[in-house]
Formats: sequence, C-alpha cells, structure tokens
Amino acid sequence: MDTAVIPHQSVDFQAIGERLRAYRLGASLRAETVADQLGVSRAAVYRMEKGHIVKIETLERLGVILNTSLASLLGVGAEYYTSPVAYIERMRQLETDATRIMAHFEPISFLLTSDDYAAHLEQMLREANPDQDDPRIAAVMKLLNDRKRAFSRRRPPIISLIGLREIERFVHFGLVGRIDLPPSVRMERSLAARREVERIIALLQEHPMDMQIGIVDGSMPNATFQVFERPGASFVAVSPFRFGELPNITTGIAQVTAAPQAVELYTKMVEDLWHRSYKGQKAADLLGSMLKVV
Repeated sequence: MDTAVIPHQSVDFQAIGERLRAYRLGASLRAETVADQLGVSRAAVYRMEKGHIVKIETLERLGVILNTSLASLLGVGAEYYTSPVAYIERMRQLETDATRIMAHFEPISFLLTSDDYAAHLEQMLREANPDQDDPRIAAVMKLLNDRKRAFSRRRPPIISLIGLREIERFVHFGLVGRIDLPPSVRMERSLAARREVERIIALLQEHPMDMQIGIVDGSMPNATFQVFERPGASFVAVSPFRFGELPNITTGIAQVTAAPQAVELYTKMVEDLWHRSYKGQKAADLLGSMLKVV
C-alpha cells in the first residue's frame, strides 16, 4: 500500500483540512462515520480537518468516501460543490481570514438582512422543497446563521453589489418559496420584502465604514459570486444557490478557485460594476423611488 506523504512545503494542509470539513458536512457524514470507513479514530479525522499532515493514500480514500476527487481536496484547479451545505461551510472558512470581500448575491447578501429574515428564509426553503423535512434545510440555516454571527464579530470590509432589477423582483414576489400562495399571504410576504429593502436604504444612509453597498441599475451576472482577498491567496466562489424569493438549494454546482486569472477577472468586473453603481444617498433615493412604484 502506498503510504507516501505529500511534501509538506508544497501543500497547504490547513486549506486541505477546511475542504475536508466542507465536503464532509455536505455529504451529511459524522466524523465518526468517516473514521470508521478509514479505520482511524474520530480524533484523527478532526486533526486532519484542523490541518495536520495527511498521507496521499488517505486523501485518495477520503475522496471516495466524500464523493469528490483528490484534485479538489488538494485545491488543484477548481473545487466543485453540489451541496449548498458544503458550499456555505466553505464560504464561512474563506471569510474567516479575509481582509476584504467583494460580492454579488441575488437579490441581496444574507449578511445584509435583518434578524427577522432567517425565519422567512427557512419558511421559503420549506415551501420551495417538495420534502419540507429535508435535513439540508436545517443544516443550511444553521450554517448561514453561524456565518452571519462570525461576520458580525469580525466585520471584514465588504463591497456588496445589488442589482436594481433583482430588488424589484424581490419586492414584487415577496418572501415566498412558490407563487401559488393565497393573495393575503403574498401581500404579507411582499411587505416583509419591503422591510428588507428599507433596511438596505438605512445602511446606505448610515454609511458604515466596513460595508460598501452599490446599487447597479443595469445587467448583472446570472450567478452569484464572491471574491475573498486573503493573506497568501485570494479566491473566487461562484454559486447557483439562491437565498432570496423562490430559493434554490437543491440543484446546481458551485465552484471555488484560487486561479489568479479568475481572481483578476472577477476583481475587475467588481471594480467596473462598482464604478457605475449608485452609492450612499443617491442609492438610497433610487431604492426609495422603486418602492413607491412596485
């Protein structure tokens, strides 16, 4: 059996451990289950996830257990995530040491939402899913709330781009998981969406130093994305998963990469969108005018 160890100087074992944890959570596997299949202790699995040196043969076996590739575990090329749980955990990890985050979510970032939004989102996810007891829903909500609390403690600088057309649709449909709801419910959910937009208006007027918000009156990318600037390496994450009206956590493949060209291209796109976006009071006025006609 090949027991070779990957040369330590050429590999970021901390990053490998983070990816291992993300893929394990995405596969809904307990550390004990992975340990049993590997023939090691639960403590050994936790040590791997914390960045201890791992043998190449062990990583190959982990790839089979976690239904991913050795290349993805090593961070060679792109990391692929079919599970929103795995993807959100990876986002939380990348945000931990980020010195700046640039993001576009459709319609808005969960990090910008009110404390009431989590309950609405869970309701929307259950409405949108044929299996309302799908365990992914609870797992997604836990990770999103953990991520939001961690962000609130650290508050790394963030540039958040919001598309005006997406916000209009958000208010029009309301906080719904499907559109065949009674008119009275639709009206209540639309009012809840309006309150979220009013919160964005308040943030634009407050001008918090660590949060820059730009409203783009024009075309936006179809997929959500984030650029994480971190010491040593920056990452781009692109996702099909939605946490707004008519949410989606069941279909799609998210990608994470540290490829320099991808980071450069996405950073340039953010800079271009930011340059032509409305900011501060002008952005607040734009959203206020939109609320009057929707």
